[in-house]
Amino acid sequence: MTILKLAVRNLLGGGMKSWLNAVVLSLAYVTIIWTQGLYQGMDRQVSRTMIDAAVGGGQYWVEGYDPYDPFTLQDARLKLTGKLEELAQSGEAAPVLIVQGTIYPNGRVQAALLKGIDPEQKVLMFPSSFLKDSDSEIPALIGSRMAQSTGLGTGDTVTVRWRDVHGTFDAQDLQVVQVMTTSIQTIDIGQIWVPLKKLEEMAGVENEATIVIVKKGLGQAEDVPGWTFRDLDFLLQDIHQIVKSKTVGASIFYAFLLFLAMLAIFNTQVLSIFRRRKEIGTLMALGMTRGKVIALFTVEGALHAILAALIGAVYGIPLLAYFVAKGLGLPVGTADSFGFAMSEKLFPTYSAGLVIGTTVLVFIITTIVSFLPTRKIAKLKPTEALRGKL
Repeated sequence: MTILKLAVRNLLGGGMKSWLNAVVLSLAYVTIIWTQGLYQGMDRQVSRTMIDAAVGGGQYWVEGYDPYDPFTLQDARLKLTGKLEELAQSGEAAPVLIVQGTIYPNGRVQAALLKGIDPEQKVLMFPSSFLKDSDSEIPALIGSRMAQSTGLGTGDTVTVRWRDVHGTFDAQDLQVVQVMTTSIQTIDIGQIWVPLKKLEEMAGVENEATIVIVKKGLGQAEDVPGWTFRDLDFLLQDIHQIVKSKTVGASIFYAFLLFLAMLAIFNTQVLSIFRRRKEIGTLMALGMTRGKVIALFTVEGALHAILAALIGAVYGIPLLAYFVAKGLGLPVGTADSFGFAMSEKLFPTYSAGLVIGTTVLVFIITTIVSFLPTRKIAKLKPTEALRGKL
């Protein structure tokens, strides 16, 4: 307790030097927590958006289906039977049939995926209801990115060509009944959504699907012959990998910031030991062991981390709370450059583990850096210290 009291008194007696070190260290606290919270919020926000509007609680894929390989689409369909048929009829699953097609917008040729979905499905927060309330023979729903690339808008008609299950090509006009605005590129770019029954008629199939999206919280997935279940870890792995890579990249900046803060504390400790060598000799002469003197200077340095945490809390808590409430706006068009469901505003997420973990990490590093210069005290003789020698 005596060492702690002396350390606090010496720290506060350090004047402007101690406060400057604490302020620099507090910037490291706030920056690390803010940035990590931003990435955690990005991961959670994008994952939640994808789950709500695209992947649900998981998906059953026809065996052999690969969304990145268009050559697998021709045979990527299977009749719904057993468990999947029960889920679809009860509204706990949404079958999606995918057919490769070609559209001719404004005299151009463009490949597109025709995706059939039940207009009355409730599994996804997806505006499929627009496909139900239409007088068009083939109503179509497209995203804003698809509308921009094709030049199509609500009410426009475009010719689409496809090949049915027998290998016969056919063509027909479809009408765009709605252009949806979504941050999820995987349900927008190069895709046209039509009613499931209509697409089944076009493809010459009945009660078949390419993927079956199950409802959130449905429970343990059952094995279904001919189908492969893809859980959320698999469906969201691209997002997690991107966020992880950005977090690792930011660690270089954290290390540089901490290096500057630790360098200031290290220099302060070296200067403090040099200027207070007579005080060290006096303490040893009065009976304080070398270990306790080392502990005194180490505690003084470590207290910088505690003082920095208090200073950081003064301006950091209001700052972080502001971003949680208002979010961080991104420049127009920046969201699409990330390649996944990024909205125009990011809302950080700050967990207790993040705050406590960052505080403990910085405290440990500060304590180690404070201890390193004090090792010379172990070799110091009290008589030499009293005479000002070190």
